[in-house]
Amino acid sequence: MKAVRCHNHEICVHEVPEPAGLGVRVRVASAGICGSDLHMLQQGFPIPFTLGHEIAGVTDNGIPVAIEPSVYCGHCERCVRGDYNLCVRGTETIMGVGRDGGMTEHLVVPEHCLVPLPGGIRAEDACLVEPLSVAVRGIAKAGITDKHKVAIIGGGSIGLCAVAVARQATEWVHLFARHPAQLRAGEILGATLGDASTDTSENYDLVIDCAGTDAALEQAANLCRHGGTVLMLATYWEGLTFPAMQMTMKELRTVTSMAQGRQGLVRDVDIAAATLAKNPLIAPTLITHRLPLEAAAEAFDIAADRKQGAIKVAFNP
Repeated sequence: MKAVRCHNHEICVHEVPEPAGLGVRVRVASAGICGSDLHMLQQGFPIPFTLGHEIAGVTDNGIPVAIEPSVYCGHCERCVRGDYNLCVRGTETIMGVGRDGGMTEHLVVPEHCLVPLPGGIRAEDACLVEPLSVAVRGIAKAGITDKHKVAIIGGGSIGLCAVAVARQATEWVHLFARHPAQLRAGEILGATLGDASTDTSENYDLVIDCAGTDAALEQAANLCRHGGTVLMLATYWEGLTFPAMQMTMKELRTVTSMAQGRQGLVRDVDIAAATLAKNPLIAPTLITHRLPLEAAAEAFDIAADRKQGAIKVAFNP
């Protein structure tokens, strides 16, 4: 079967053996390209595995599912308390990073990785459950309420997922993004558009950084009201210059969040799947390009060129 892998820092389609072993067999219906995939490729990280951690498909008995991409141990203290995104096994638990991922035709995964899809969600769209769950976890940790005025910095897929999730809690969601396609998508999902050059009103209760840059964190500190909260939802690959003085003088609360876990008895991925079902605009707004596995190199090129309107590029094997 076909699988997308990185060879000599280039994206290639390889023939690999069919998956075997214990678990549930899933025919992959969608696999999204994440910004993390692009970064690992650009930085030349050694990845001897099939790529892809945003995955959905259909089991052999016909059940459409999304896949939670962490094969955590379930026994360490972190897993027991629901923070299995912090499992002691580290990155080896993550599909597409430390083990084979979903940019392929078939997978065998532990049953606990399955996310049954509510009615109305197509498996071809459900690769969005994973990035939505990232926003679900972070925004829950930040303690959003219906009274909060929220600013989101960054209009990539995580930023737009944050728009969709935050709009379930409050009508006051402003998006600051670089590219016209991202701004249009934010409007469709219910955000009011902010202008970084003119909006210096320090009155946002919660500012969510989905860009992961020095400038974004400085902007977040500028926009946040005194005593407000800055949620660091981006992936931070390099050291940042932190606006420590400003954040201290304004007594800003900083919340960090990574991937997905469990809130009490409910998984972030299940809340994300319900969010996708509740808002039929999310999938057609975020998934801008669909390609077969054979076009993997082209798909990664498209995903890397945000100026041309790509938001989420998905494989539909």
